[in-house]
Amino acid sequence: MDATWRIEVRGIVQGVGFRPFVHRLAHRAGIRGTVRNAGGHVVIDATGTRPRLEEFVSGLRRGRPEAAKVDEVRVSTVPADDPAGFFIVDSCTAGGTLPQIPPDLATCAGCLRELFDPADRRYRYPFVNCTACGPRATIIEALPYDRERTTMRDFSMCRACAAEYHDPADRRFHAEPIACPRCGPRLSFLGTTGDAALPAAVSVIAEGGVVAVKGLGGFQLVCDATSEDAVTRLRSLKARELKPLAVMVRDLTTACVIAELSDDDLRVLSSPSAPILLAPRHRGILATGVGHGLPDVGVFLPTTPLHHLLLDDLRRPLVVTSANVGGSPMPIEAVVLETDGVLGHDRRILGRYDDSVVRSLGRRATTIRSGRGLAPLPLELPIPTSRPLLAVGAQLKSTFTLADGERAVVGPHIGDLEDAETLEAFQDAVDRAQAVHGVRPELIAHDLHPGYLSTQLAHASGKPRIAVQHHHAHVAAVAAEHGLPGPFLGVAYDGLGLGDDGTFWGGELLLADYVGYRRLARFSHAPMPGGAAAVRRPGRMALGYLVGGETAVRKPSPQRLAADSPSLRRMIEQRVNCPVASSAGRLFDAASALLGLCEVNSFEGEAALRLENAATGHNAEPLAWRLERRDGLWVYDGVATLHDLLAARDDGEPVGRIAAAFHATVAAVTVLMCEHAATETGVSTVCLSGGVFQNRLLAVDVLDRLEAAGFDAYIGERVPVNDAGISFGQAAVAAARSSCA
Repeated sequence: MDATWRIEVRGIVQGVGFRPFVHRLAHRAGIRGTVRNAGGHVVIDATGTRPRLEEFVSGLRRGRPEAAKVDEVRVSTVPADDPAGFFIVDSCTAGGTLPQIPPDLATCAGCLRELFDPADRRYRYPFVNCTACGPRATIIEALPYDRERTTMRDFSMCRACAAEYHDPADRRFHAEPIACPRCGPRLSFLGTTGDAALPAAVSVIAEGGVVAVKGLGGFQLVCDATSEDAVTRLRSLKARELKPLAVMVRDLTTACVIAELSDDDLRVLSSPSAPILLAPRHRGILATGVGHGLPDVGVFLPTTPLHHLLLDDLRRPLVVTSANVGGSPMPIEAVVLETDGVLGHDRRILGRYDDSVVRSLGRRATTIRSGRGLAPLPLELPIPTSRPLLAVGAQLKSTFTLADGERAVVGPHIGDLEDAETLEAFQDAVDRAQAVHGVRPELIAHDLHPGYLSTQLAHASGKPRIAVQHHHAHVAAVAAEHGLPGPFLGVAYDGLGLGDDGTFWGGELLLADYVGYRRLARFSHAPMPGGAAAVRRPGRMALGYLVGGETAVRKPSPQRLAADSPSLRRMIEQRVNCPVASSAGRLFDAASALLGLCEVNSFEGEAALRLENAATGHNAEPLAWRLERRDGLWVYDGVATLHDLLAARDDGEPVGRIAAAFHATVAAVTVLMCEHAATETGVSTVCLSGGVFQNRLLAVDVLDRLEAAGFDAYIGERVPVNDAGISFGQAAVAAARSSCA
């Protein structure tokens, strides 16, 4: 006897070919009924015998499209129906669980074959897509995800595209961004449009020019990655003196020519998200200006048909980077930089999405920046929030998180909240996300620091607020991502975050759960001469440690630092404009300066990056270090390590070996602090977070040592360990506190 089941499928199930997949599955299983988008999920009314219905439900998980993610399948019985077949029907709006916006997806193999097939009607069409690939988050105006609620509504389908769109046997069945040369978006370049635009732009790039290209989530700067002059020109336009540039290559073979890649790396590169992968760089083919001597290169594959065409025509690696200056937001409407032309098109961009960046950590990978292909990032909260909430993150690498019930979604990387332009872009992204997801926050979670623009935004909202300490948010983000119940030990190593004692923290060991924390250990204090100036000039930080650091080791400080001066020493000794920090990031800066590797940070983290570069390939025993009890905390005396570092350098030890020894020291200290904490608390689960753990050498060494010592060790993987993960940690903490209120 037939029955009718209502099946609700939640997760990433819109914009990824899920309804066509359900349609095909139903026909194979002999199921009658309908499937429709409803809000942010999919609703199926299925009629058939019980065995067939059970097999159909099982198949929803097994054979799903690659880009789909099924989080939950709810089944209920509804009054029997007797439909004549199985149909995709009109979408409807629906409330309930926080819906998930599908991310943009890189060009699939099927569309790529069409793109380069002279016999295909979409041959060399830069906007070819299907249900498995193409724009999603960047063009959505509202859910449910249908063409009339995207910017593709500006383009009426031609007869051929409409036939494909309505044909259940076609892979473009209900592909909302469907288009072709007759009815879809068109390119433009320096007054030319259509077919002539791309060859004109290719010619400019081939001759050493810099072209702005309208990508999926904003404008990018593109030039020949093998041309020193072109790379120098691009750096000048972007005001990016030394920070490495990302390189897009035609295929995996070329990627292996410029970078050292594992099998796991190759799978990441060729995934539908197609992120930038940071990997050790091979010498030779790229211009030296791409990386300026730093060890890694950011490599990625073409993300759109337009990029595939550029790479195929030019047959050389290309620098592809956002067309913004400094930490300003990625432009989505116009480019103000004086490039040699803009390769644009007439499809509107609604969502600003920079390219995602990931880094391999041996057996696992960690996300550095969540953007195109990875964001919006759907996650579950370990403790559901009792009220819809918005977490606004920190100051640098800003993201936001929306949460409702047990669901959360982390928005894309926006930039550093240091000016009005980025703050406006951040607010626009928050407003758009709230509208698309249908969430109206009743609580705002924010950082303790009153000077952060995100904190000021929270205050200006007029809504109830929950302040979350910076490093508690860091470690809570890791625990929540991995679904850990708590309590857990949280190791938070970063640059600076305001502590609850009014000093700047950054080298912390916490005993935490999602409601609160207790500080168990820290790095020793050191003054920061000139405050922010000490962040820009690591030599100042080194002087702060050696002249005024919290230590039992007192030796004459060296006279070899460019930053050294009588006035700076007086500033340190008298504690004038010298905020105190217990920061792992600042200790790495000091070590880098003392080894002569970096006296000025031209971009965030440069000194630490150059220290890691010097250490790569060397093995060394730890330097001298001290771990002592002070005021109820275990305190690592970084000054003792710096003095031993200087002694090793005076003895003629190679800089690379000393840098490796410094890394080994911090790893050994971290494990001993955790062992003391485990003895005190009985907790053996450790979460690593903070921007310092973007350092591959340190992260891998600490994880390996912790696991060898019997700890269960975790690090952020989908959620960045840098400040881009702060908003999710804030949401997890605020949700837990709201449920206890």
